[in-house]
Amino acid sequence: MKILIKTADPLSLSTDCLIVFTTEKKPAGLAKSIDQSLNGALSTHIKAGRYKGDKNQTCLLDTRGALKADNVLFVGIGASEDACLETIRQATGTALRLAEKNRFKNPVLCYPENDLGKLSGAKNPDAAAPWQAMAEAAPLALFHFDEYKSREEKPADAPPRITSITLLSPEKKRENAIRKAADTGQALASAVILTRNLQWHPGNHATPQYLVSEAKKQAKSLKFSCKALGVREMEKLGMGSLLGVGQGSDNPPSLIVMEYNGGGKKDAPVAIVGKGITFDTGGISLKPGAGMDEMKYDMSGGAVTIGTLAAAARLKLKVNLVGIVAAAENMPSGRAIRPGDILKASNGKTIEVLNTDAEGRLVLADALVYAQRYKPKAVIDLATLTGACIVALGHQAAAVVGTDQQLIDRLLSAGAACGERLWQLPLYEEFEKSLKSDVADLKNISAPGVGGGTIVGGAFLKSFVGDFPWAHLDIAGTAWSGEDKPYVPKGGSGYGVRLLIEYLQSL
Repeated sequence: MKILIKTADPLSLSTDCLIVFTTEKKPAGLAKSIDQSLNGALSTHIKAGRYKGDKNQTCLLDTRGALKADNVLFVGIGASEDACLETIRQATGTALRLAEKNRFKNPVLCYPENDLGKLSGAKNPDAAAPWQAMAEAAPLALFHFDEYKSREEKPADAPPRITSITLLSPEKKRENAIRKAADTGQALASAVILTRNLQWHPGNHATPQYLVSEAKKQAKSLKFSCKALGVREMEKLGMGSLLGVGQGSDNPPSLIVMEYNGGGKKDAPVAIVGKGITFDTGGISLKPGAGMDEMKYDMSGGAVTIGTLAAAARLKLKVNLVGIVAAAENMPSGRAIRPGDILKASNGKTIEVLNTDAEGRLVLADALVYAQRYKPKAVIDLATLTGACIVALGHQAAAVVGTDQQLIDRLLSAGAACGERLWQLPLYEEFEKSLKSDVADLKNISAPGVGGGTIVGGAFLKSFVGDFPWAHLDIAGTAWSGEDKPYVPKGGSGYGVRLLIEYLQSL
């Protein structure tokens, strides 16, 4: 998608759709001028209670030749004192999706900053930040995944796709700064879309080797390094936990290792570790058939890891970054691990497998041990690990547990800033004790009745992170959505890329 920057008077601009942001206050400034030109059409809607400028509320008006713009679409961002960058992202997504539905081809977004007041939620936000938010949200809102649809099956009356939008700059002298901000927003959106595309591919296409090929493609294009450890290499390293999960499938597992070096040579890297289960049947502990198709999303943590490395490279972040994806397929077969089997991880710890559907923590165990060789300043893993996370937090936030409060606080702040929310859960020692096995060092699930399944998953992973600052993000409820949101269409969300980049930028 092309994003153009232009300085022009909104009242004399030719476009099929002029999108104008407003607050809950009475029309002022630009909105008032447009209302006057339209003989009070906006005021009529306000008096009738059809439009108040509430968050994500819209009002579409045909100008009937009174303006150069054919139509004006007002979109609300709510109370001015509560407006922040996230409300702008949501308003942008809401407006553009409506514009596409109404078959507009080249919408223009106008953010009248003097009318809207100062944004909340950030100390001294960059003056161009709203334009970055718009450029970020626009491609994400208009995302479509049509790769497997034949032309014959696409509805003939489907609205045409918006291929370009224009962001209005308040002044000519600010165009360069706004262009730079918009480029940043687009780079972030591009990485999220990469992640969503990986999530959306079905399991018969997106195998562990497909993840390897896509990671290498991004590395070659964006000039960071990537290698993949095969079965023999993992056997030499003693990765019995990861290999155990993958042994039931005809598609061999792999450990993808990516390195981006944007910081100093002596700077310790941040390690991002992602769960890459390309399809999860549950193994011998077979899942119910209903909804099992959604298990193509069980590689979301791995997809986010690849997307984050791509975003860091695009943005040329001044940090060193290691991305590790534990890629495997969890299938039942004559070779699959069974409940009661004991696996040995690469740090020597033995694991009694009581449920083969608790496989994400098994593949992450060896990946987290591998991350220790980089002596990282922080380790962050992401995984669609537990259904318990959805019970606890629904689809509105991801859970975070860890060993370093400063790291967790930075992640919480990053999530609040970018709209990808986190909620911290306590890592009490009782949960760690619940994983002691009678026949091995650990078991992969706790006894019935312990509860706190999300925390138990984190407690298991803690045994494999060493002494490095570590945070575990359970993204089971946020990795995909069953409903459309303002700039997140239903399906794979790409949640986590913007959060991690916001965190990395804070360093």
